[in-house]
Amino acid sequence: MQKFYKNLSIWLIVALAALFLFHYCKQSPDRRHALPYTEFLKKADSGFLSTVTMINNTILWETADGSLFKTVVPQTNDALEHLLRKNVTVRAEEPPQTPWFLQTLLSWLPILLFALLWFFYFQKGSGQGGGGGRAMAFGKSKARLINPEESKIKLDDVAGIDEAKEEVEELVDFLKNPGKFIEAGAKIPTGVLLYGEPGTGKTLLAKAIAGEAGVPFFSISGSNFVEMYVGIGASRVRDLFNEGKKKAPCIIFIDEIDAVGRHRSSGAGSGGNDEREQTLNQLLVEMDGFEVNNHVIVIAATNRQDILDPALLRPGRFDRQVMVPLPDVGGREKILKVHARKTKIGPDVNWQVIAKGTPGFSGAQLASLVNEAALLTTRRNSQTISMEILEAAKDKVMMGAERRSLILTEREKRTTACHEAGHALVAWMLPGADPVHKVTIIPRGRALGLTMQLPQEERNSHDRTFLCNNLCTLLGGRIAEEIVFNQMTTGAGNDIERASDIARRMVCEWGMSEAIGPLTFRASNPLSGQPAQIISEQTAMLIDAEVKRLVQAAYDQARAILEQHRAQLDAITAALLERETISGADIQVIIDSTSAQ
Repeated sequence: MQKFYKNLSIWLIVALAALFLFHYCKQSPDRRHALPYTEFLKKADSGFLSTVTMINNTILWETADGSLFKTVVPQTNDALEHLLRKNVTVRAEEPPQTPWFLQTLLSWLPILLFALLWFFYFQKGSGQGGGGGRAMAFGKSKARLINPEESKIKLDDVAGIDEAKEEVEELVDFLKNPGKFIEAGAKIPTGVLLYGEPGTGKTLLAKAIAGEAGVPFFSISGSNFVEMYVGIGASRVRDLFNEGKKKAPCIIFIDEIDAVGRHRSSGAGSGGNDEREQTLNQLLVEMDGFEVNNHVIVIAATNRQDILDPALLRPGRFDRQVMVPLPDVGGREKILKVHARKTKIGPDVNWQVIAKGTPGFSGAQLASLVNEAALLTTRRNSQTISMEILEAAKDKVMMGAERRSLILTEREKRTTACHEAGHALVAWMLPGADPVHKVTIIPRGRALGLTMQLPQEERNSHDRTFLCNNLCTLLGGRIAEEIVFNQMTTGAGNDIERASDIARRMVCEWGMSEAIGPLTFRASNPLSGQPAQIISEQTAMLIDAEVKRLVQAAYDQARAILEQHRAQLDAITAALLERETISGADIQVIIDSTSAQ
């Protein structure tokens, strides 16, 4: 109904504006030529005039050739008497009269239009939780209020982060039954900080807490507090917390709090942002100024906990800091099943295999994987999501869509097949390396081919042998090209870059070099403001030599493997050229058959 009246008022403004313009534009332009009064008298004396029309003190007439004239005469009766003496017929007409109500309306129309425009365009209807505020009232909070009946997300909808769920379950208990905590003299945490990689489910977890507890949920981003005018952000913080106290018990969720909660500058010469710092100061005051057990909990989320101001993290403000990590293989399997609830899954789907093939995936990426599989199922007019479709969706999320339109020459195709066969064979022959899951020469994204390894178990740390095996596997493609074609291509550019990075981190960060020892040499980090560690020229030369030694040792080992198993290399290359994609089982058959010959 409010929207109806608003639209009606807007159309009324348009109608009034049209009426105003019509009134001033309805008369046709005056085409009469103005003639001075003295010239008019001369024409009257010469008998040129036969009939004239008088309207107030203006005389109008028309000549025989159709020309129109007008003359403004003085406020006397001399002109009329003069015309009558010359036997000129005089007609008198009243000027057109505008109704009084229309005159009043037209005189007040500009003010009325301005007032209506001010009301509808400089003011907004009050939104939920005060977040809709008036546009001119910059100090109003922009938080969005989600009422308990609107919140459909529960803790059962959050999977793969069991430890984080356990940390926040007592918040739900407090919001449901605050009395038993008060009786025991317990104080629930004023604030909870959720931090972790992007897409791990921090916002989803906060919504689940509110949905499980059945309390109002205020949601706002940290960037919505800061404006160009100093003091606006602080006013919005005050308004947000006032609204929260009115809705208590409730949850206030601040997403990306690092936008407003960064380290404050140490002085006037540090280039600080006065508006952001005042907003942060007000946030600190509001959180510390809460009354005991007032049933308002602040939950914040960030990807950059390291840049937050220490005052924000002290006890009494964000008492509890909960890490929301990337899910492990078991967590990924649970997340996939949660997102697959509303889809039709085929009987051949093995979620454990998909989970193992997505190491490092966040919850958001896994949701995208299931959605891509559903879209692909629709395009293929299939009834259910099969394992093949899930594998195709996983490849698309990891590497991009297939580039079937990319035309490769026969030599490029053979080189790509040989390159990927080199990766696969070295990984297959190295003990302790991850098993090869699939090899393809179908271009995806920027890659012309891919060798995918499937880890048998989730690793949280890597030993030196595993890292050296990775170096050998990365260099296997380049070495295969050299052995078969006696030539180098640019296709190994990314492999060499990754191998160099691993070797340098082994030397400079992980202390895996006998010559350097258990020392660390950090590079500059512009995001955290840490300067680069100063090292001597001799140490830098030693680091470079150790990095080269590690890479060269891996190169020699991988080359020895490929030269020793040249027949298997050629067989895998031929299979890729024939089928474009082969699985780990196919590679096992190829190696067994060539070894028996």
